[in-house]
Amino acid sequence: MSTSSILFVIIGYFSILILISYFTGKDDSNDVFFKAKRQSPWYVVAFGMIGASLSGVTFISVPGLIGEEQFAYMQGVFGFFFGYIFILTVLIPLYYRLNVTSIYQYLEQRFGSVSYKTGAFFFLLSRVTGASFRLFLVALAMQFIVFEQMGVPFWMTVVISILLIWLYTNRGGIKTIVWTDTLQTLAMLISVTVAIFLINQKLDWSYTEFLSSDAFKEKGKLFFFNDPKTKVYFWKYFIGGIFIAIAMTGLDQDMMQKNLTCKNPTDAKKNMLSMATLLVIVNFIFLSLGALLFIYAEEFNVAIPVLDGRVRTDLLFPEIAMNQGLGKGLAITFLIGLIAAAYSSADSALTSLTTSFSVDFLNIENKPKEEQKPLRKKVHIAVSITLALVVLLFNMLDGSVVSNLFKFATFTYGPLLGLFAFGILTKLTIKDKYVWIVGLTAIIMTYAITLAPTYYAYSQELLLEDCTKSNWECAALYAQKYYYNFHWEILPLNGLITFLGLLLISKKTSTD
Repeated sequence: MSTSSILFVIIGYFSILILISYFTGKDDSNDVFFKAKRQSPWYVVAFGMIGASLSGVTFISVPGLIGEEQFAYMQGVFGFFFGYIFILTVLIPLYYRLNVTSIYQYLEQRFGSVSYKTGAFFFLLSRVTGASFRLFLVALAMQFIVFEQMGVPFWMTVVISILLIWLYTNRGGIKTIVWTDTLQTLAMLISVTVAIFLINQKLDWSYTEFLSSDAFKEKGKLFFFNDPKTKVYFWKYFIGGIFIAIAMTGLDQDMMQKNLTCKNPTDAKKNMLSMATLLVIVNFIFLSLGALLFIYAEEFNVAIPVLDGRVRTDLLFPEIAMNQGLGKGLAITFLIGLIAAAYSSADSALTSLTTSFSVDFLNIENKPKEEQKPLRKKVHIAVSITLALVVLLFNMLDGSVVSNLFKFATFTYGPLLGLFAFGILTKLTIKDKYVWIVGLTAIIMTYAITLAPTYYAYSQELLLEDCTKSNWECAALYAQKYYYNFHWEILPLNGLITFLGLLLISKKTSTD
């Protein structure tokens, strides 16, 4: 597929997004930008949230996980489902009852202003890093597919991406996002469906024949109960998945802001239940694609792509879709799906970060009407610049994008999980001014716990044999193999430490 054809597809896609923005952004008031006047149809929100939940991580990295851990990721997806059930039964009624714009306003009503600011700060930190990781992944793929050949540097790819997002979210905010996410979800699902069909056709299989093949059975192991030390152990993934869903959806302004655009809590619950069910199916389809990609690569001797001297299983999908002669249909649908994956999460992150900073830190709702819209627009620009800078910073990091994303999130979402759990499960009040210390201490303690096995192995000079990395990295690999490999369980551990810390600063009086 020629460079000019790729650019034509990109321009056409963004033209559609900008057209949607034109119609949804005619009223660019703060009420529309932050809440869409609570007039969004629940089924539109549900379908669009699938794309926002999947993002570039699922679109590219999850298929790439097959080579390392087969279908173990589905264990976490089953946990997601039960986490979403908690959200629709507990959190959604709470947010609608309080009529909040930012969900962290609950913390102010429950504990005080420091708790409120602390919760909002950890969201900002979590979402900036999470959105930046996701955008980095897809910008990396775009660089690999097209812009590298054109001589465009990576930093310019990132700047152009952020600029385009700002362009179509500047006026309509969350109202625009609800509708653009619907288009982007559809684009991703069409892309993966076309890919599965064409690759199966090349392998002379139907989808059912593929699922029943010996090759699939070799890569399709789903449940791992044997070794608790490994990160793919069932209970780690499943329980971690429950808390990942609660924290990264239910306690995340980005995801819940979409829910809060529904007309009433009943519609919001329908949205969440529909999304939870569909996500299980869609994630299985994405993992099926991953198995197909590795089977195809082995059958036709396709090498795993290498970028900047590093093997990138993340890039196997774009390599096969764009460079293995499977037709322009796959190349075009993949490219559109890739763009959709990037912007379905990044655009809503930009909007939610603008909302949170404006409401939680600048108190925009209490400022004079004539000052509110100009202030929001300035924040929107500042957040755009911040995202671009963080993406460029992440380009210097090593390691799997999926692992980095969720590993970092388990630390920064932990204090949020502990704060909300303490507020909902107890009737105790706390010494509000110490909450930020508890949150920061919980992160430090959790990080220290995760490093303990590696530190012990390093101090005892226990290194994994045949390891060509640094002594510290070899000690980490040794610890993971023989001691313990931390995974998503870091999040509930962090939340528990925060909860216990809040008990220490609780008052004897209660809210009764």
